[in-house]
Parts: sequence; C-alpha cells; structure tokens
Amino acid sequence: MSASGITAKKQALVVDDEDDERADLAEMVASFGIVPITATDGEDAAEKLASGSVDVIVTDLVMPKLDGIGLLRHVARQGYVIPTIVLTGFGTIEKAISVVHDLKAFWFLEKPVQPGIMRELLEQAIAQSHLRFETHRFGQDLSYSALDDLVGASPPMQQVYASIQQAAPTSASVLITGETGTGKELAARAIHRLSARATRPFVAINCAALPEPLIESELFGHEKGAFTGAVERRAGCFEQAQGGTLLLDEIGDMPISTQAKLLRVLEQSSIRRLGGKAQVPVDVRIIASTNRGRDELVNGQHLREDLYYRLHVFDIELPALRYRKQDIPLIVDALIANLNKKHSCRVTDCHAEVLKRLECHDWPGNVRELRNTVERAVVLAGEGTILPRHLYLGTPRASHDDPPSLHLAEHLQDVLRVPVGSPIKEVEKAYILLSLKHAKNNKRRAARILSMSVRTLHKRLAEFAAIESQSSSNICH
Repeated sequence: MSASGITAKKQALVVDDEDDERADLAEMVASFGIVPITATDGEDAAEKLASGSVDVIVTDLVMPKLDGIGLLRHVARQGYVIPTIVLTGFGTIEKAISVVHDLKAFWFLEKPVQPGIMRELLEQAIAQSHLRFETHRFGQDLSYSALDDLVGASPPMQQVYASIQQAAPTSASVLITGETGTGKELAARAIHRLSARATRPFVAINCAALPEPLIESELFGHEKGAFTGAVERRAGCFEQAQGGTLLLDEIGDMPISTQAKLLRVLEQSSIRRLGGKAQVPVDVRIIASTNRGRDELVNGQHLREDLYYRLHVFDIELPALRYRKQDIPLIVDALIANLNKKHSCRVTDCHAEVLKRLECHDWPGNVRELRNTVERAVVLAGEGTILPRHLYLGTPRASHDDPPSLHLAEHLQDVLRVPVGSPIKEVEKAYILLSLKHAKNNKRRAARILSMSVRTLHKRLAEFAAIESQSSSNICH
C-alpha cells in the first residue's frame, strides 16, 4: 500500500496493454466492490502509483515499455508496500517461482482468470496489505518518537533517519560527523533510544572540555588516594554507562595518550580505574562525534588511525543547516512549541518576512544558532506572531556583496536611533557601540560586522573615549 495509508474504499490498480482484457479485468474487480484504476503498461502504472494510493496491483506480465517484472522492481525501489497479483498467458513454473519469490509478488495467476479465484486472491492480498501497513505505521510511530528531537523532512535528513534506524539495532560503534550545532548529540540519543540498550544509561562526555589528567579519571574512574583530592572511589563514564551507551563528544580533541588507553578498553571490553589494579568488565556501546572531517582527523593527527577505524563501523554525517534550508519552517514550528512551554509564552507563528529572513541567513552556528535566535524572538514577542522587529540575527551573512554592516542595519533598524542632523561622528559612534553590543563586546566579531580591522575598531573606541574624557574635563573647568 502506498505511503498515504488505507483508503476508505478499497482500490486496485489494473495494468494491461490489451484494451479488451484491461476492460474485462476492471469490470470483474468492480463487481467485487473494489474500485479499479486502470493503466496501459508499467510506465503508466508507475505514474498512477505516484499520484495516489491503492490496496493491490493486478498486472499483466508481458507488456511493451515497462513490463510486469519491471513494475515489480519499481514498486520495490520506491518502497511501496503493495501486494501484486501477476497475470500471464505464457506462464511456466520457473517463471512463477522467479516472480513470486525473487520479486516478492503476492501471487502468479495464469489467464484466463477465474472470477472466484481472483476474488479470493484480491481479498487475501488486501487483508495482507492492511496488515503490513499497520505494522509499518506502528514501527514508524516508534521510530519518530525516538527521532522527534531531530526535525526535518529534506532528503539529507531522510538519509540521516535511515542511517540511524539502520545502525541503532546493532551493537556496532558509530561515528557521527557534522559541524558544530548540527545536533550530533541528538542523533546519538536517538540511536540509543532505538536500540536494545534504551532502558540502560546514556552517558555523554565532552572530550574537548577536559584536560588530560581529568579526562582519564572521568572515563575510567579512580580509586581512593589515586591522586590529590581523590578522597573516595569514583566510577567513571564507562561504569556509569554499563549496559548502555557512551557518547564521546569531540573525540578528535581527546589526548593521543588517552586514545591509546581507550583503544585498549574497546578491544578488551574492560577498564582499570586510575590507581587501581583490577580489570573491571564493561558492556558499553560507543558512539563518537566530531566536527572534523576524516582527513583532518587522521592526517592532522587528531585521532589515531587504528582508533578511527575501530569507531568508524557506522558513519553518520549530519548536514549543515545551510544545506537544508527547506527544513527551517518545520524546525521553527517545533522550537516555538518547545519554547512556549519553557518560557510560558503563547507565540503562534512567524510573520512571512521573518521566515524569509531566517531562510536567507547562512547559519554558521547551524540549528543551535537558529534555536537561540528563535528563543530570543519568542521571549520578545510573548504571544501571537513573531514580527520582524522581534528578530535579532547573529553574525550576518558574508556571502552577499553587501558589506555586513548593511545587513546589521537591516536587522537592527528598529533599535538604532540618532536625532536627525547629528554630526556624522555621533552617528558612527552610535553605530559602532550598537555593533559592539550586538557582538556581546567581542571586538573581533564586532569588527567583522563593521567590515573594519580590529586595530581600526580599537582606534575608533580610543577616539570616542578621548572625546568623552575631554568633554568631562571641560565640564569640570
């Protein structure tokens, strides 16, 4: 059955290149209370399948253009779950076995067709179709409940979902790659929730956030007295994740010496706490993530090559948001629903101009940056529709010919206020100070926004300070 589900009235796609036989088949099908949809050959049938749902296919085997076997292969490639009854006047046992078993046809039937047999086959096929659809839908419901933190319907995200669902049931290690903010931890959690380890712990450690002595203690644990401050035994991440999943976030930032110990743990399925002598067995699935590509990881000596191949059983790459901008409206809707609960707001939607600006932005920080932008807009709006004045984009796009300052002026036009007739120096000062505020006092970022060097920005700020100092001095005198 097609992806649209069970239809209210049972429908059969009748495919035959002979006009009289096609008409007779359609009439027979209709007499059973089933709506016939006719097609003149396999290509015509493929077009009919793309435009609507059917419960069963009845097709001739020998046809010009795309024949019955070609149609069966098309059905399989497209992922349709539709039982197919194949008819032929030139049938043999060998052909029947090939079509029924190899190409997964529901049944092979020789012409002329007996109405009683056809009716029974159609009823069985439709019953199977409905059963398969319900099973498929139930499985999808389970999957989407585990994937609901990952939002998007674009082809790149569909590939991500397929990879997650393929990797999850196994115990194989997974390497998730993608730029910062693309949702690597969300993907790791989805893999865990879809796995047989879902009821056991999910533990994540950021390898980039810990120095070498501390990361080994965090990973493997330590015994009392192992080092200054170790006042009691402490279980590390491997023991905390026993039976579950351990995410090694930003694996490329793990010290090389620690990587050697990690490799030994993966090979032996046991750890030794710092300061300890006993080997502790561990049963943990490893998921690693990185924002570096393979060449940078291995050739740049951020990751041991043997460890890379040990982790790289499954490889899942998360696309940057700029490559799936068609997902932005879906992501924004999901974020609004989530942020309304978080902030007790009642925002309903976004103004069309807001969505347009969001879709035009390049999102160097990916979904994480989009979330921060939408969160600020939700809080500012409070309720109703998010308007352009609520939108405060981060670093403006550098991909357009206009200088970044023009994009900032566009986004902050309701914020920058200077009296008409003000000296140009005052306008420049107000704009520079606003840009600095926008960059959270990060002078390097503010300089990029203003299309000037950091040195020039420091010079301008020094000039403003000198003018203010002189003004204060004049007032005191």
